[in-house]
Amino acid sequence: MAKPGNFTSLPVIDISPLFGDDPDARARVVADLGRTAREIGFLYVTGHGMAPGLFDDLLATAKDFFARPLDEKMQVYIGKSSNHRGYVPTGEEVIYGGVPDQKEAYDLSIDLPADDPDYLAGNPMLGPNQWPALPGFREKVGAYYDGVMSVGRVLLRGFAEALGQDPSLFDSYVTKPPSQLRLVHYPYNEKAPGNALGISPHTDMEVFTLLRVTAPGLEVMNGAGEWIDVPPLDNAFVVNLGDMMEAWTNGEFIATSHRVRKVREERYSFPLFFSVDYHTEVAPLPMFVTGDKPARKPVVAGEHLFQVTAQGFVYLQKRIAEGRLVLPDNASNLHQFGQHARHEAEALAPAR
Repeated sequence: MAKPGNFTSLPVIDISPLFGDDPDARARVVADLGRTAREIGFLYVTGHGMAPGLFDDLLATAKDFFARPLDEKMQVYIGKSSNHRGYVPTGEEVIYGGVPDQKEAYDLSIDLPADDPDYLAGNPMLGPNQWPALPGFREKVGAYYDGVMSVGRVLLRGFAEALGQDPSLFDSYVTKPPSQLRLVHYPYNEKAPGNALGISPHTDMEVFTLLRVTAPGLEVMNGAGEWIDVPPLDNAFVVNLGDMMEAWTNGEFIATSHRVRKVREERYSFPLFFSVDYHTEVAPLPMFVTGDKPARKPVVAGEHLFQVTAQGFVYLQKRIAEGRLVLPDNASNLHQFGQHARHEAEALAPAR
């Protein structure tokens, strides 16, 4: 795995040339994306072309929803869903260390009809959303989802070029992806335990993430194991690479570990986890496999996503305990990618 540098801030890359027809400008952006993906795995993206009003509407809608009484929000509780959609109350998600994350969320993805064959077959990440009965919620949140997914498809082609490949390299894997949008509310709570993070250290399970936030709190781990602050930048996405991009590149591109510290003010966060189709087998591309760097074991994208998700949500843990849900013995662990995996591998390696 490439080792991330000891960076202290993130680069800002204007991706507007990816939407244009200037080959020289596009080449410069592609080179910047490749260098950042190899050395950091985190960046700010500007020039994305999304209308600011889409984010403004999303934020206003999220504030309205999270301000509602708990019993109203629980009408769309994620535990009522068979495909992981809906409201996530505070304490429902426990990613690492056994301390519940100090946040609430609403999760949605590609909104498929109830007669979708994957949903009818019991796919745990595909199907219809649970929509709150709030006027305009579905329309405004759905419009933002469509907009950010369009940006993600363009960015995916830029990363393909950054690997020296045709921009269409990954296109065929993005036909019905379970790309999840989360509306996340971090309430300020001065009485929260000192070790209670907004969200615990992790890598994202998908290809990459496009994030908009309203306040500081996000931190990313550099190569020295230090936590670096990632403050919001006006009208910019924070983009970080996920597990599937690291798997495809055999560690050439980095899935960088990150967390949200105990927040110092109320904070809203909107990550779009850009995924590939559920049944996609993600194996290292041949150009990244050498005698010194053997191929990692292939990963089925959707299975990895669901197996890690199931280990972090209380309602899914209950289903496992009751025998209603069974994970394979070799289920994906929470830290097989990113710096956690690298540090563990270094600790186990024989001394030289």
